[in-house]
Amino acid sequence: MSSASGTFEVTPGSEDDLHETDAGPKLTHATGTQRFTGDLQADGAVDWLMCYLPDRSATFVGLQRIDGSVAGRTGTFVMQAVGNHDGTGSAATWTIVPGSGTGELSGISGDGSFHAAGGRTVAYTLEYRFD
Repeated sequence: MSSASGTFEVTPGSEDDLHETDAGPKLTHATGTQRFTGDLQADGAVDWLMCYLPDRSATFVGLQRIDGSVAGRTGTFVMQAVGNHDGTGSAATWTIVPGSGTGELSGISGDGSFHAAGGRTVAYTLEYRFD
């Protein structure tokens, strides 16, 4: 496995309510874009499904399309994310969707994570390999 790390800048898109009750969780769909720097030089686009709880914490799942380069190889791939928000920051784990790599990134697989302590700059790590 090879390792990649760096940061990405988040540009929020939209967040639309899907379901909300007075006493229960609120479900939303959120979008955004990212600019990755470090070992991953890429642009990202993400769609999140969010579940906000009354204590303002949240759980989310999403799909994130990456378009750029890893280790000098260019193409695209998709990562599946699962994470939590505690009201001050977010953390999630990623899994590269098998078979989603294109171009020179065809055959990429792996796992990673990110931690957003608040603000627009987020630290990431990605462990990857090529078939």
